[in-house]
Amino acid sequence: MTAVSLLSDRDLRAAVSTIDSSIGDLETIAARAVWSGLAEPGDGVAGALIDALGPIEALRVVERALDGGRPAEVPGVAEDDLRTALRRWHPRLAAAPHAEAARRAARGGIAMITPEGDPWPERLADLGVHAPVALWVRGDVSTLGRLARSASLVGARAATPYGEHVSGHLAGDLAAQGVTIVSGGAYGIDGAAHRAALGAGGATIAIVAGGADRVYPAAHAHLFARIAEHGAIVSEVPPGTTPTKFRFLLRNRLIAAVSGATVVVEAGWRSGSLNTAGHAAALGRPLGAVPGPVTSAASEGCHRLLREYDAACVTAPGDVLEMLGDWRDGPPATPERQRPESLRVLDALSARSWRDLPDIARRSGLAFAEVGPELGLLELDGRVESSAAGWRLAARR
Repeated sequence: MTAVSLLSDRDLRAAVSTIDSSIGDLETIAARAVWSGLAEPGDGVAGALIDALGPIEALRVVERALDGGRPAEVPGVAEDDLRTALRRWHPRLAAAPHAEAARRAARGGIAMITPEGDPWPERLADLGVHAPVALWVRGDVSTLGRLARSASLVGARAATPYGEHVSGHLAGDLAAQGVTIVSGGAYGIDGAAHRAALGAGGATIAIVAGGADRVYPAAHAHLFARIAEHGAIVSEVPPGTTPTKFRFLLRNRLIAAVSGATVVVEAGWRSGSLNTAGHAAALGRPLGAVPGPVTSAASEGCHRLLREYDAACVTAPGDVLEMLGDWRDGPPATPERQRPESLRVLDALSARSWRDLPDIARRSGLAFAEVGPELGLLELDGRVESSAAGWRLAARR
């Protein structure tokens, strides 16, 4: 093995040249692609090595060391830790698997984004040396540029009808108001959140534990296809990689890191969603939990977050918007400052569904003659919007 065997491998370079990427330097793309398959997600030694030397030189240092040379002294990396890491990486230091992953990406229309290009999620920097080396994206890459105003909704796979209803209600209303919904693509709470965001015509991102070309769970193949069409499926491991329990746990840190706030909708006492909540808390992200029936084991984890971790109590989309600091036009009006009729009309409207005048009058308990003028004033204030289909709450863009 020579010191530059991987980066000079003709088959690897040819395969990497087919990857859709926003950066133009082929050697950097190749180095990032190799590192994403060489080290497991969250490998702090790999992260420190890349931070200190850059992905290209870091890879060359590894190859020289495995070619018989003495491990280089790298600031922030202890020699013993590097030696241990080299033993982990050695079995994967061959060009063929990385070239095949690049070809799978090209065949599957999967792009690779890196910290050198756009749209790299800036919040990932908070993970330090545990940040991903690269992200593989199936779908609309530009969706990652909409994470400044985003919320992750996570929870139990074996969700109750209550949990799925609340997840869908929160995700649909938030997505209709321009909030990007982030989740993990799993059964239960995740799936309900993705479907509701798509149904509202909003943006949604599924961050997965395996390759972006792998559908897991298999029954979500149709949902993943819709997410890829209207949002993005994101992974930090190369295409073809198998999802494992360890990678699911490491994936959770990305869900927490990229989002402006994390909300646990429903979770048991030992739910994996508490792992995501822990990452959010450690990163200083706003953390919320939805309360459930005190008799429900499916909500014990949420109650634990409310009691022990000072999570915000989330009962409506507005609670999540408040967590995001999303009162761009000042704080919401209080009942003392706003006409009671206006409040009743606003309560009768939805952010997702268009409602006609008779429906609004019935829901608000006001007469037609009262509802019409109130809607006109609210539209002038930008609080509601109208179309041929009726009226709805205006989206906050």
